[in-house]
Amino acid sequence: MMEPEVDPSCNPIQPLYQQEGDNGLNRVDSAVPLQPATTDQQGQGQEDARNYGIVKAVQYGAFGRVQELVEGGYDVNEMDRENVSLLHWASINNRIDIIRYLIDKGAVVDRFGGDLNSTSLHWATRQGHLSTVVLLMSYGADPTILDGEGCRCIHLAAQFGHTAIVAYLIAKGNDVDMIDKNGMTPLMYACHRVFGYDPTRMLLTFGAAVNKTDNALGNTPLHYACLTGNTCAAKLLLDAKAEINVSNHKGQTPIDMAVAAKLPNLVKRLRQISEMRGSGKSNCLTRYTSDKDFRKRVMWTFPFIALFVVGYIPEMTAPVYMKILLALLAFGGYQICRQFFFDENIMNVIPLPLYLATKVWMYYTWIAYCLPYVNSMKLNILFTINTVLLTYNFVKAWKTDPGFIDTNREQKMKTVLDLAETQTLTLQEFCSTCLVHRPLRSKHCGLCNKCVAKMDHHCPWIDNCVGANNHKYFIGYLFFLFGMICWCLYGCKMYWNNVVPFDFYEEGITGVSYKLLKNSPWVTWIAVNAAFHFCWVGILLVCQLYQVMWLAMTTNERLNAHRYKYFHPQHEDEDKGVGHSHDDGERCKHQPKSPFNRGPLSNLIDVLDISFFGLLRPNKVDWKNLYDVPGKPENLLRRMRLNVARENYQFV
Repeated sequence: MMEPEVDPSCNPIQPLYQQEGDNGLNRVDSAVPLQPATTDQQGQGQEDARNYGIVKAVQYGAFGRVQELVEGGYDVNEMDRENVSLLHWASINNRIDIIRYLIDKGAVVDRFGGDLNSTSLHWATRQGHLSTVVLLMSYGADPTILDGEGCRCIHLAAQFGHTAIVAYLIAKGNDVDMIDKNGMTPLMYACHRVFGYDPTRMLLTFGAAVNKTDNALGNTPLHYACLTGNTCAAKLLLDAKAEINVSNHKGQTPIDMAVAAKLPNLVKRLRQISEMRGSGKSNCLTRYTSDKDFRKRVMWTFPFIALFVVGYIPEMTAPVYMKILLALLAFGGYQICRQFFFDENIMNVIPLPLYLATKVWMYYTWIAYCLPYVNSMKLNILFTINTVLLTYNFVKAWKTDPGFIDTNREQKMKTVLDLAETQTLTLQEFCSTCLVHRPLRSKHCGLCNKCVAKMDHHCPWIDNCVGANNHKYFIGYLFFLFGMICWCLYGCKMYWNNVVPFDFYEEGITGVSYKLLKNSPWVTWIAVNAAFHFCWVGILLVCQLYQVMWLAMTTNERLNAHRYKYFHPQHEDEDKGVGHSHDDGERCKHQPKSPFNRGPLSNLIDVLDISFFGLLRPNKVDWKNLYDVPGKPENLLRRMRLNVARENYQFV
């Protein structure tokens, strides 16, 4: 007789959980994990399994012993002395083959058991066993049943942070705002107990109500986030326009709870948003400070005025006291802007207008100060060509879709179901915000709030992501921007050579600096700005070319290479004896190698997408739909389907 096949993902003699002694508790969260078996124990496993009782055989995944006892007459629905069924123990230990066998033999799927009076599906959900959840539901398990604590499966998945299971349950038709016996929603549980962005972020993407209150306390999700100091969840809720001044049954607002929890930063943030929304104390500027668009216009205008004022006040032919007075007024204006109009988005908004302002005043300086001393027509023509190409590449990098991955709701639900059935619904392959299957080399951008194909990084200087569609424009932008800066520095030097000649050897750095500032503070100020931009643009351009040509990596991949398994093929590591793991959070100690490297010249041609009469041929890749490394075997998990029926799936 052939030996029954055992689930390969589980140690056949080592269960994840077992009953704790004779008086063990049946609460799922109190089940005791066993220590890993020693080599001697593993060698004796098959022999020892013959003596297992039915419960222990199920826990340890000893399929042959389970089959022997059941065929010998054991009732699969018999409860043990702790009022727990065999299906419960198989579910908490993720024993897929045994679960199938027990149900085929008549095990009741939705039978209640244990101290929590919950079903096998509840147990599997608490432990985060997605494959078991998928299998049980394919056999008709009902995720909407209340357990002894009044929770449904979606509430358990949310409060234990099992994002993949939450996604699967919603894709199967569970209401994202389903309530438990106390009127609490999954979002409330996530904000209360999960100190991270997921699954809160995913529930919000599914459209969870941010201002719904529970029946028992009248708390909103923001109340629960403030109650426990969950700043990650609070930030997501505030971005989703959650109400700040809602009172619960005790008359407490989220701000009151944050104060009671002694969270000064969160309290400050809540009060700022309250004022911006016009709910706080009003003043003469409230009308404008509460207007998000007006604040953004102020942040956009500020760099143009600031760069002009800093250079123009010293340039003025006015008494010193007048310049000091104007400087004080300018500083006061800055303080007003900082206090009332600059918000938490300042560092994301201001780089682009700062670049544009610097560029405008550099060109003004070239025309007004430098051009009269650059008498070469050839140089002026080259400067004009560089300007046109810089403007073109900047606009294209700024406005081009970098490769955003967009799908409709039905496709998102189908993606969740497909990944769940193929056992690949993990945060490495699934974006819990966009609800899409992440293509290879893609990444979710928190600022754009979208997944980007072959994402390099989000660049605040172009207010856009750099990805598959605009990477070539970004490199062109850096190249011609570097050229423009060099032209500006050259023009300033020509101006100084003709207007205020200097000699470092004779006058020293201090003497030359004083001389230049006294003669034309404006030109000196622009030259200092140009020198600053010369440094960072030059470094960034060199880094980009190095990554593209020699490493064949994006910036994201270079910084996070240890996270991406396609840089560390497992079979190569085993052959070379490199002992490392990508699942324990530790960085690999060897140099990652890109499977996309075709040589420096070919790599550059691929990114720049250059074709030339067949001599230069870029490798065309649809990065939005690439999920496996070309030339490598397809992920085996994608072919290991759980073979569940699809007829009862509803895409909602």
